[in-house]
Amino acid sequence: MLQLSKRMQAVADLIGKVDVLADVGTDHAYIPVSLAECGKLKKAIAMDINQGPLMRARDHIQQYGVSDYIETRLSDGLNALKPAEADTIVVAGMGGALMKRILTQGETVAHSAKRLVLQPQSELMDFRCFLLEHGYQIVAEDMVYEENKFYTIMAAKPMQVNQQVSGCCLSQTELKYGPLLIQKRHPVLKLYLQRQQKQKQEILEQLSVNAKRDISRRRFQVEQDLAEIEKVLQLWKEQ
Repeated sequence: MLQLSKRMQAVADLIGKVDVLADVGTDHAYIPVSLAECGKLKKAIAMDINQGPLMRARDHIQQYGVSDYIETRLSDGLNALKPAEADTIVVAGMGGALMKRILTQGETVAHSAKRLVLQPQSELMDFRCFLLEHGYQIVAEDMVYEENKFYTIMAAKPMQVNQQVSGCCLSQTELKYGPLLIQKRHPVLKLYLQRQQKQKQEILEQLSVNAKRDISRRRFQVEQDLAEIEKVLQLWKEQ
């Protein structure tokens, strides 16, 4: 059986059991291979923009004996996928800006799926805003810590036009750290916040010691960030 990394396993767990999965930027096709081995999908379409990753994906698919379940396609984002062809789309391990481009250019296809499982590597606050502003509802979130890095995974579903809301329905704190991660008092989010708290405190100390010019604006911003972090951390004490 293929053993996934902690990050990829968290992505697979949010996918769950599906009929047809489209894996955008599949690389080695680890996620569809794992789900096929576990009997959690009927079909998968592993897509990548480059031939090299697709060749690696085909090798892994054959190696693990799941060729009957997974096909590969050369595709820039969602271009090679038809609307409603997949009920679940996964886009993982890319920068937030690239993922926004993929979902924007393939908006019709993305909105035809029942569920998107997304793991942006950067710009999380901006990416959450993007989802809400483009008619998606965040329905699940997870967070893992692996090899000294924090990874956030989220699942979203397209909303009907009359259900769509703007990003203002979530607070800045929720957009920054994840509404459902905060709601669940996720232990990895707590660890992340504690790391951030320590970093902000160290920055304040350095500003006080090494100040050679007006640092009032910088100090104010760091103090605001620190107060926000401490407010969220207080939720764990109230449990």
